[in-house]
Amino acid sequence: MPYKLSATLSAHTSDVRALASPRDDLILSASRDTTAISWTRSTPESPFAKSVVLRAGSRYINAITYIPPSPDAPDGYAVTGGQDTVINIFSLSSPREDPSFSLLGHTQNVCTLHALSDGTIVSGSWDQTAKVWKSFALAYDLIGHQQSVWAVLALDPDQFLTGSADNSIKLWHTHKNIKTYTGHTQAVRGLALVPDIGFASCSNDSEVRVWTMEGDLVHTLSGHTSFVYSLSVLPSGDIVSGGEDRTVRIWRDGECAQTLVHPAISVWTVSTMPNGDIVTGCSDGVVRIFSASEERWASAGQIEAYDQQVASTALPAQQVGDVKKSDLPGLEALSQPGKKPGEVKMVKNGDLVEAHQWDSASSRWQKVGDVVDAVGSGRKQLYQGKEYDYVFDVDVKEGAPPLKLPYNANENPYSAAQKFLERNDLPLTYLDEVVKFIEKNTSGVNISTGSSGFVDPYTGASRYQPSGNTNTGGAEYMDPFTGASRYRAPQAPSAPAAPVASSDPWTGASRYSGSPAPAPPATTQSTSTTALPVANPISFQQANVPAMQAKFYQFDQELRNEISTSSVGMSNQELELIDEAFTHLSHVLSSPKQPSSPLNSNHIDAIIALLERWPSSQRFPVMDLARLVVGHCPEAYSDATVKKRFIAALFQGAGWADPWSTPLPKPRETNILLLLRALSNAFQTSTTVGDGAWVQDILNNLGDAPYTILTKTQRTALATVLFNVSCVGLREKLDPPVLSMQFLLVAQTLQAEKVDSEAAYRALVALGNIVYASSQPLDDTQKDTIRQSLSAVTSTFGEPRIREMAGGITGLLAGAR
Repeated sequence: MPYKLSATLSAHTSDVRALASPRDDLILSASRDTTAISWTRSTPESPFAKSVVLRAGSRYINAITYIPPSPDAPDGYAVTGGQDTVINIFSLSSPREDPSFSLLGHTQNVCTLHALSDGTIVSGSWDQTAKVWKSFALAYDLIGHQQSVWAVLALDPDQFLTGSADNSIKLWHTHKNIKTYTGHTQAVRGLALVPDIGFASCSNDSEVRVWTMEGDLVHTLSGHTSFVYSLSVLPSGDIVSGGEDRTVRIWRDGECAQTLVHPAISVWTVSTMPNGDIVTGCSDGVVRIFSASEERWASAGQIEAYDQQVASTALPAQQVGDVKKSDLPGLEALSQPGKKPGEVKMVKNGDLVEAHQWDSASSRWQKVGDVVDAVGSGRKQLYQGKEYDYVFDVDVKEGAPPLKLPYNANENPYSAAQKFLERNDLPLTYLDEVVKFIEKNTSGVNISTGSSGFVDPYTGASRYQPSGNTNTGGAEYMDPFTGASRYRAPQAPSAPAAPVASSDPWTGASRYSGSPAPAPPATTQSTSTTALPVANPISFQQANVPAMQAKFYQFDQELRNEISTSSVGMSNQELELIDEAFTHLSHVLSSPKQPSSPLNSNHIDAIIALLERWPSSQRFPVMDLARLVVGHCPEAYSDATVKKRFIAALFQGAGWADPWSTPLPKPRETNILLLLRALSNAFQTSTTVGDGAWVQDILNNLGDAPYTILTKTQRTALATVLFNVSCVGLREKLDPPVLSMQFLLVAQTLQAEKVDSEAAYRALVALGNIVYASSQPLDDTQKDTIRQSLSAVTSTFGEPRIREMAGGITGLLAGAR
């Protein structure tokens, strides 16, 4: 019997990225909406219903697996992983808001999980590693892939398969790589065990391959027309695959036996149940069940409605090939049977062109959509030597020649509109109008993502291209999913220290370098008493302004398009002010600098308003804009009242007053880092303290944070704030309350820091500056605190620069000061 729709499960509000269906009465789904859902049914005849919603993370959940029952969890465990890098384990017997266990170790997105009945878990991540966990603790790392690990499969407690964006598959015995399988030409996205044969793999190269464990290729299954994301195997041994061409394909003896078309952009994940049913998860947020058993089929009306939903989908011509309407047959061509499962035939139905796909299981043509000739008979348009899906003529001024607006169907329209406006020196206030023009004139392209190669819709942007060498050129900084859209700030003019790494707020995923970490404030080899004082502050003033600006406008549009957040989007006046701020910063950061109108308190007010009302998860570009404004535009907030409000808004934007608990949510972690870098920028060579009230506010707030909760990069930024304040103290006398709080924070940092020598060193130099600048003899209590701090830092860190700087400070204490 053919597979037909059995049930539709709707509850997720975003893409369903992963599934597990270990029993006939249990389905686990994970979604980009930050949740996982347990679906259950009481009897085989009952419908599935939402049983438990698991708050599985703070960001996209991309992976899920199941651990069978144990005495501690009679209903088993759900295991989830996602962009917040944490693997969370929930008991399904007594589900709670918090997970039963959390596994920490990955440094980037956890994109795949698999578990065995004994509780062994294997995980794969964008950090290029797989990890094996036993008894909910890390057993060992699987290190050897050169790109993200997209697929994992546990064969037994000691043997594992991993598939990677480096196009290879590796077999591991414990932590040792014992075999590598090559053949795929793009990223390997899924793995599945094929009993009595070996295993199957799927890839961005659109192929499914079946291998023996020895490495012999048994089958190459070709039929998908885009990325193949997921695999599963039916009890019969048939293979099920799903992918970016919105189909699920069932493979039997090396041939496609049936194709199930979905009314969505992507079929992200497939899973099979012990009873032979197929479960799918799609970009439309829906979980669907298909069955070959007639008693489990949905009603005839539901199946017909589903088929109509598929048929009503608009397809761009480039998804199904070049279309020349005059050569197409009419509906009578559908009277001839197809030659193979999945064959697509286009026919004319009046003025419309329809795409139909041959379903060999039911021996009929199934309409899969109306074809929209999105590219002019399927042909690319040329503009400045490059091919585009569209090249529009845009009339901006009467009597002037039209401007060319090139656009590809897979592009983010806001990105394309922004490039068009910048290229033609037009104000960004026209952004929304240009976007509306693009969307209006590309209507119908709502399922395919263009023909310029396979487009990975996770970001909705650029094609995935595995890099050839991760150690040279730009490949080192590539986003492991898109291969192109990674954000990285430009290098500082002078030779910096190693970049300070954190989560990338532009993609929400891979590594982010907001600005290169400045060089240490003094040399590491020749520090002595003559090196004190160190008067030049450190700044975090580098940035990729266009990338920041694009993310800023993207988030604003997302907020305005969502009913629940539409009121927090930027007003026209705010948009104009923010646009002016980005323009000014672009000119200031250009080389050579370009003249630009300075910013004023109105621009600060606009930033403050957004800091106060934008959601934490979308606040980081506002925080980063504030970081640059603090560093480059001190005149804009020179008024004491404005400065006080601005600083208060920055602390509020970082969630500084929220309860401190570990681990910090990733958005808050990023916002805190940007806050500390902004405060560092507030103390530069031209800074004057004035009455000191604003400095006192900053130091008092910094003292409220438990130091050990901060990440390494946050600690370095905090130590930089303290060092920069000490540089100001060399030029002007600080008020006693400011000096007292500064001294306390420096001493606490030196005594608490046990991991990051750079943070310790910067705090140590700050202490040296404080001692050097002291206009009054230090009392015995202060000297004891200094000696305790020096003892703590030198016993923890044995670096020569730290020992020598500590010796210099000891010398100052013994001298006249």
